[in-house]
Amino acid sequence: MKSNQYPGFHKLTTEQRAAEVAEFAGLTQEEIGRLTTPGALSSEVADHVIENVIGTYQLPVGVAMNFLINGKEYVIPMVLEEASVVAAASNAAKMSRAGGGFTTSYTGNIMIAQVQCIGVANPFFARQNILHHKQEILEIANSKDPVLVKITGGAKDMEVRIVDSQIGPMVITHLLVDTGDAMGANAVNTMAEAVAPTIEQLTGGTVKLRILSNLADHRIARATATFTKEAIGGEDVVDGIVAAYAFAAADPYRAATSNKGIMNGIDPVVVATGNDWRGMEAGVHSYCARGDHYTSLTRWEKDAHGNLTGSIELPTPVGLVGGATKIHPGAQACVKILGVTSAAELAQVIAAVGLAQNFAAMRALATDGIQKGHMKLHARNLATVAGAAADQLDAVVAKMIADKTISVDYAKEILAGMQ
Repeated sequence: MKSNQYPGFHKLTTEQRAAEVAEFAGLTQEEIGRLTTPGALSSEVADHVIENVIGTYQLPVGVAMNFLINGKEYVIPMVLEEASVVAAASNAAKMSRAGGGFTTSYTGNIMIAQVQCIGVANPFFARQNILHHKQEILEIANSKDPVLVKITGGAKDMEVRIVDSQIGPMVITHLLVDTGDAMGANAVNTMAEAVAPTIEQLTGGTVKLRILSNLADHRIARATATFTKEAIGGEDVVDGIVAAYAFAAADPYRAATSNKGIMNGIDPVVVATGNDWRGMEAGVHSYCARGDHYTSLTRWEKDAHGNLTGSIELPTPVGLVGGATKIHPGAQACVKILGVTSAAELAQVIAAVGLAQNFAAMRALATDGIQKGHMKLHARNLATVAGAAADQLDAVVAKMIADKTISVDYAKEILAGMQ
């Protein structure tokens, strides 16, 4: 496979798909085997990842095709259990190509370490006093990770906030740390611990929590795309998607479901690359709640030519150094398939996938409804559960859809009639 545009890729066998992806990404037989062979994550390795290990648990690994991001073709590995997500992302990426694909940018690898100080008699004076000693505090923080400092500069800056609470005003110091290609939790937590005694001396208060924030709003990835009206079904479809977005932007109940659809694309890439999807989820939803109400992560508009334009920005606390990314053999193979070489590139790919996934859902809602494509794939899953063999699947699925009765019991009834 020389290109990620591969008509009929979904019709290949799993073995054929794996071979094509291995050729595209330059994977060895051993590397692709980490994904195609059950048990690639050994019990010995798993026992060092979490506690009380009793075994390992597998999920499907699929690849989203057709992505063009900043002029580069990507095959996107996605680990999840939900039908239609990979197909939807691939289709959205294909439609984006008429408008040039996805364009992305990134603000940098800055994570926040928070230091909570309570019991301060004069919090506004204390805030200023901390800022007066910024250089001293940054030097203490950086003394704890000289290797990181050599690579990225380490702790770069500082913010101090006064937060009102039920126990009184709290002085919250933020260390802004460039963690490079690591997600950086361990580094920023260590730095927060190190500066705590100095902050107590400067404020006369008591330091309690010293921990990173998952609202990584200094580590923002952005993506935009133009979907031409001709490529997506006409100006009525454009208007329908804009109206669907307006609903999500205005109503938290709708925004929750719209953003869940975005995370349908983002989380599988985060999982595939061995990153922390819970941290990603927490940061994204907090980011969406910064204003007067929880709102959409994306924005959709119609340009002067009647085309659809989409944009997304989100905190992306992900890395390629340390953690499961370096421990899990499957994650290592997925990173190589993706072809990213830095945390910045990974973050931008994630943003593009999130935008594509949202477009696919919005377009489905604005045209045939979300169930049409989803239910066909859901019917295949149910037919498999009912015991359909590979050569029976298409017939069982077609019958269930034609009769508008999609259930395991009906699939079994159809199979019984085929005997």
